[in-house]
Amino acid sequence: MKNSFYAVVICIVFMGMISGGCSDKKPEEAIDSLSSDTISVDSLAGDSIDSLIANSPMPKAADALFDDFFFNFAANNKLQLERIVFPLHVKKDGKVTEIKKESWHMDRFFMHQGYYSLIFDNLKQLDIVKDTTVKSAIVEKIHLDKKTVEQFKFRKIRGAWMLVEIEDVALSKSKNSSFLAFYDRFSRDAAFQVKSLHEPVKMTVPDPDDDFKMMTGDIYPEQWVDYKPQILPKGQIYNINYGQTYTNKTQKVFVIRGIANGLETQLTFKKMGGAWKLTQFIN
Repeated sequence: MKNSFYAVVICIVFMGMISGGCSDKKPEEAIDSLSSDTISVDSLAGDSIDSLIANSPMPKAADALFDDFFFNFAANNKLQLERIVFPLHVKKDGKVTEIKKESWHMDRFFMHQGYYSLIFDNLKQLDIVKDTTVKSAIVEKIHLDKKTVEQFKFRKIRGAWMLVEIEDVALSKSKNSSFLAFYDRFSRDAAFQVKSLHEPVKMTVPDPDDDFKMMTGDIYPEQWVDYKPQILPKGQIYNINYGQTYTNKTQKVFVIRGIANGLETQLTFKKMGGAWKLTQFIN
């Protein structure tokens, strides 16, 4: 998701205002072209991105990638109602209930906080986010405090992403339960964070002297307070499963991505001697 869909929105808003606008790009190209777009989000004075999305039709090309669809789904009430199979089945504790269309309340998911998180077994799995052949996905709303997971299950039906079911499961039944139990404390307890650092932690961050370069080095527990990520989600976090399998019980990559600000942090944790340790992070 990141910034990719903003390019499409900006094109829609300015298509009729600027000669040439985005008309020289195919929809698929526009989705991936925000980084080279000359129109900045800040230039849209008085209009929020949420407002633009909510009042603009979703381009058909946005159904190609789940992330682009879901950004629209979470921001546009009309679209959300259109992309749910009603009555929507909700599974909990072995029972199935139904939500009718008139009883549905819009869920903005992580839109209000401006970032979301993802969980992978390794860095190679990140490639699945851009896989246009993905036909099903699960958005997990993980309640660390309540020890439960709401799974919003989506399926692509006749080329269109649809929410087909919600299932509530206990956190203990998640394939990432060991890591999530650890991360819950890691996100809240500063002393535990330091205790959970490998010595040293491999760190890759932007070079302060060159915007186009990254620098890599080692940091030690006493340096954590100066280099730790600006955001460590806690309490309630999210995960999107695009089909990645969770078979590695000793390594997890926790990714934090901003929706509009270019933020991306990758934290790699490994289980060593029965304890999870942060071994590397890329900011």
